[in-house]
Amino acid sequence: MSKADCRSRLVEVGTRLFAERGLYGVSIRELSQAAGASISMVSYCFGGKEGLYAAVLQEQFACFEQIDALQQEGAEPLQLLETYLRWTIQRHRNNPHLLRFYTSELTNPTAFFPTIVAPAISKVIRVLSEVIEDGVQVGVFRKEIHAVNASLALAGMVNYFFLSLLATESLISHSPEQDEQLVQQYLMIFTKGIVK
Repeated sequence: MSKADCRSRLVEVGTRLFAERGLYGVSIRELSQAAGASISMVSYCFGGKEGLYAAVLQEQFACFEQIDALQQEGAEPLQLLETYLRWTIQRHRNNPHLLRFYTSELTNPTAFFPTIVAPAISKVIRVLSEVIEDGVQVGVFRKEIHAVNASLALAGMVNYFFLSLLATESLISHSPEQDEQLVQQYLMIFTKGIVK
């Protein structure tokens, strides 16, 4: 196995094992055996288990960089919120382990939280807040809305949908075919509320 193949395989295996058990629940021996590599390759490729974990986190949170494209679309604030919902749903569909790293790092942060996780999450909330502030400025959203609180509420709604999959599978369909309906429901709840 070449160094590039070994590195790729260790990241693949590390993603699965770290998502299941966290940084401290997985040994270098387990990682190397699952990847079909020698123990020394973890150190050679990543400088150790922590380096592999950092590489996995960077790969998982790389998709957050796409939030910049949302702002550059130049669409109306309401349309940008709809785009954000679609992007978030697709992000979870494309990265099935992401939410485990997300919640694990938020509730039990590692040394990599301040450099990898916090900046990614902060960036999304900052972009959403700017979209909401723009909406307030042009009169689309109420002026008493606190942009960061509103951003956290919207992000919380859509992320919790995926976080609660196991607990809510008997209550609602989590099928990708329902994603568009989910976008429209969350947009309606977020912008109009539930009061008649």
